[in-house]
Amino acid sequence: MNSYWERYLPYQKRLDIPAKTNLLDEGTISQYAIYIEKGSLRSYFNNNGEEKTVQFFFEEEGLSSLDSFVNNLPSPFTIVTMEPSIVYLLHRKHVLLLMDELSKETDFLMMFMKITASRLTHYSGEFISFIRDSREQRYLRLLNERPHIVQRVSQHYIASYLGVSTVHLSRIKSKIAKGNAHF
Repeated sequence: MNSYWERYLPYQKRLDIPAKTNLLDEGTISQYAIYIEKGSLRSYFNNNGEEKTVQFFFEEEGLSSLDSFVNNLPSPFTIVTMEPSIVYLLHRKHVLLLMDELSKETDFLMMFMKITASRLTHYSGEFISFIRDSREQRYLRLLNERPHIVQRVSQHYIASYLGVSTVHLSRIKSKIAKGNAHF
C-alpha cells in the first residue's frame, strides 16, 4: 500500500500549522482526508455555544468527517489542531482514485475491513461507556487505555470529552490521587 500512497504524495498538501487552526468547520462539506505527521487534533461540535469534544487524533493517524466526506453532507463537527502540527491533506478526488487503485489489490478489502472494524469497535466501546459507566469510570478507562491523551491534552478538552465540567474533572483526579475512588 505504501507504494500507492507515495504515488499520491504530489497531490497532498503538506501544512505546518499552529495550534487552534481549523481544518474543517462544522456545517461545511469535508473535501480532504487528513493524515497527521506531527501534532494533535480534536473534533468537536457546538452545543448551544459550548464545545463538546468528540475525539482526539495524534501522529500517524488519519481522519476526516467521514459521512461528510463520503456522502457530500455538511460536517456535524469541526476538526482543529490542539498543538502545532504537520498534516497532509489529500483531496477527495485523489482519495477516490487511490481507493479505486487499491481495490484491485488482493489484500486491500480485508485490510480495509479490519481498519473499519477496529474503528467501529472503538467508537462502540465509547458509546457503551457513556451509557454504562460513571464519569469517574470513564476517566479511569481513559487513563488506563489511552494515557497519552491525559498527558498531552488540555484538561478542559478532556472534561468536554468526558462530559463533565473542569471542576468535576479536578474532583475526580483528586479522588483518584487520594486513593478514595470507589467506582
